[in-house]
This record gives sequence, structure tokens and C-alpha cells, in this order.
Amino acid sequence: MIITRTPFRISFAGGGSDLRNYYEKFGGSVLSVSINKFIYLSMHPYFDENAYLLKYSKTENVQNVDEIQHPIIRTVFKKYGIKGVDFNSSADIPSGTGLASSSAFTVGLINLCNVFTDRYMNREDIAKEACRIEIEDLKEPIGKQDQYACACGGLNFISFHKCGAVDVEKLYLQNDAYHVLEKNLLMFYTGQTRSAGSILAEQKKNTTDDEAKINNLHKMVQLSKDLREELLRGNTNAMGEILHAGWMYKKELAKGISNPEIDRNYELARESGALGGKLLGAGGGGFLLFYVEEQYRNKVRRALSHLKEIDFKFDNKGTNVIYYNKANLYRSLL
Repeated sequence: MIITRTPFRISFAGGGSDLRNYYEKFGGSVLSVSINKFIYLSMHPYFDENAYLLKYSKTENVQNVDEIQHPIIRTVFKKYGIKGVDFNSSADIPSGTGLASSSAFTVGLINLCNVFTDRYMNREDIAKEACRIEIEDLKEPIGKQDQYACACGGLNFISFHKCGAVDVEKLYLQNDAYHVLEKNLLMFYTGQTRSAGSILAEQKKNTTDDEAKINNLHKMVQLSKDLREELLRGNTNAMGEILHAGWMYKKELAKGISNPEIDRNYELARESGALGGKLLGAGGGGFLLFYVEEQYRNKVRRALSHLKEIDFKFDNKGTNVIYYNKANLYRSLL
């Protein structure tokens, strides 16, 4: 049996500049961090060496790879020639909540299949392959930031170049700044889930045709650069101000990014002392993230007591193999 563990991510600034229609014209950048909430994927030989038993949010038992309903599993298994396996997926956080669950799944699955077939890829190559599968093969209207954040792990400034190349710069903060930043971030579940596709598709169109929205995205990219500089200087409070500015810009990019309930909860947190925050992911639901200094944390928690708070810490490992029993492993190829 093989088990991989891949972290989810929180994106702080620059989201949207990782979409091809934007970075091919202007270049883009995102600042994000992976957290200790994970998706776990496992695989071992199935009793029927010519079939597939797949267990994720549904169960599939099929004879042919083309019969697999899950598009990511089907595409990756075909690429690697996988058959005769019992595959399982479980996660700490539900999908559709803005923490990059889909890309974390793809990254973890590529890592899993590499080990299963005795292949090697470094983490950035895994991210690159995940981008190719999701964006090119499956035609998802998404960007590149999630795959690199989940694969590489850590606090990163990720640059997207016009030529399509991606650079991942790990940010090494002073110990005090790192821990203050970690402690001052509070995350609350709105209770709403959504599919990012429709919001991202509209955002992609708007940031191609609408000059005002393109300028908003330019400002969001600059915020990611400003945040990088401030954090490296140890100014963690800049996180709150930049989160707030970015959220104001982001809400203008597409309909459905926010709604009255999300706006009400956001204002409750701000009135209670949060310096700033944002809704994670494409929008429409999922998690609200806030930067809150120590003296105001309990006040913000009381104001948002009707929401579920999710405790988390930063993760630095990225996708990795946490169990590998080669003695009972065999490979089945199409």
C-alpha cells in the first residue's frame, strides 16, 4: 500500500493573475501558504487485477479505465497505465470551500502514481504536470497557483511569467514574524460550498475584456509584491491591510464572489478588531480568513460564534508519501 498526504492552501494576495489570459499579457504573482489540513490518497492492489475499486465521495467498481466517472482519476490512470487497484480518498476539509481541494487531489494522485510505477518527479514537476492535466486535458477554467502551492508547501511567492514558466520563491521570515503571522490568522467556515468554475469563467472573461477589472487585477498583483516585502521586513500587520484591500478589489471582478451574508460576517469581524480579511478561493462560499491582533482575537471569535472556526498551522512539506509498503505492492499496467 502507498499513502500520500497533500496540504490545502491559503492564498493571501494576487489570486486571478495565475489565469492564462492574464499572465500571458502581463505576468502575475501570488503569495500563499500551505496549511496542516490535508487530503490523503491511498492505493494498493485490488483482488480483481483487471478492475478498479475507487472510493472517494462516491464508490466506483468498474472494469475499464474509460468507465471511470471521476475525470481526474480517469485521466491520470490512463496516463500512468494503472489498473487492478483499490483507491481511496479522504480529506480534513470538504471540497468546494476555497482551499484548493481539486488541485490538492490532482497533485496527490500524481505523486501516488509516480511511486506506484517507480517514477520520480520533484515537487515543481508534479505541480507542472497537475496544471497540464487540469487546465489543458480537462479544460478547467482555473489558474496555476493551487497546484504549485499544494505540491511545494510552505510560505511562497509564486511568479507566473508571460512564457508560461512558474517560479516558486520560499519566504523565510524571522521566527517571531512567522509565528505571529500564523497565530494572527483566524479562519471561519461560512457553511456555504460552491463550484469555482462559473465564477472563474466570468472572472476570466472580465479580466480579458473589461479595462477597469484588468486594472483591479494589476493592483492585486502589486499587493502580492508589497506583502512579500512587508513580511520579509517583519511587518506582519501589513497582512491585514493588504487582505482588506485585495478583498475590495476582488469583489469587483465577477458576480457571485460575495453575497450579503458573507459581507455581513466580514463587517462583524472588522468592527470587532480584525485588520482585514478575505473569502478564500474563487468566491461564493467556503472560508473567511482574517488577520487579527492578539488583543482582538476573542472579540472576533465572539462576533462570529455562529460560524465554525477552523484551527490551523502552516505546513512546510508539500505533497509527500507517508506510507509505503513495497513488500505487498505490485504494479498493474494497461
